[in-house]
Amino acid sequence: MRKPFIAGNWKMFKTVKEAKAFAAEFKKLYTPSDVKVAIAAPFTQLESLVKAFKGTGIKVAAQNMHFEDEGAFTGEVSAPMLKELGVELCIIGHSERRQYFKETDASVNKKLKKALEYGIMPILCVGESLKTREAKKQNEFVEKQITADFKGLSKEDALKVTVAYEPIWAIGTGKTATPKEAQAMCAHIRKVLKKLYGEEISEEIVIQYGGSVKPANAEELLNQEDIDGALVGGASLKAQDFIEIVHF
Repeated sequence: MRKPFIAGNWKMFKTVKEAKAFAAEFKKLYTPSDVKVAIAAPFTQLESLVKAFKGTGIKVAAQNMHFEDEGAFTGEVSAPMLKELGVELCIIGHSERRQYFKETDASVNKKLKKALEYGIMPILCVGESLKTREAKKQNEFVEKQITADFKGLSKEDALKVTVAYEPIWAIGTGKTATPKEAQAMCAHIRKVLKKLYGEEISEEIVIQYGGSVKPANAEELLNQEDIDGALVGGASLKAQDFIEIVHF
């Protein structure tokens, strides 16, 4: 039985002081339930958030990591560094990383493997551009991403990966895939995973939707059969907005 998973992605927002203030407010609003909750924050805030959320069940995620343990990679952060801080999850392959920092499916695949090696649970992002969707090639595109990103992962490791479908055209634009469009793609992703790992595994993997999720549309999106949660951007920056999504 898949449990709902709501993760907030703060992107490059908040100072450490602001993150601590959010944590204090959010903890007052939060009621533990079957819904898994995580905040993906900038590297500077991770240690503070791990301490702030200790004992609450709220998880802390990084937004990126390198695929090497250490080395001459100025500005990068490794899995062992995250593990030492108590970070339990990491977003991998977000569309902004792919677009602005030229991440490829090959590098994403390496990062997935490295995260899993250190017991860090990946949130793997996949999704198509507006141009791809208008050409009606979104299913083919996302299938290619999933197949390449999961390459070489065992069934056991595949089960530890959360897949986040984020249509690039709906991120930070105010546009949202309709519940029908989001469900159709999440069902397609599950179909691809079934091809790779069989029905039993595919039915257990959690699939989130990400793309302008807010309190007003969360319930309808999250009630779709193959949508198990959300990767929330802007609406996760305010404790009140985020808790409304968590308590959908």
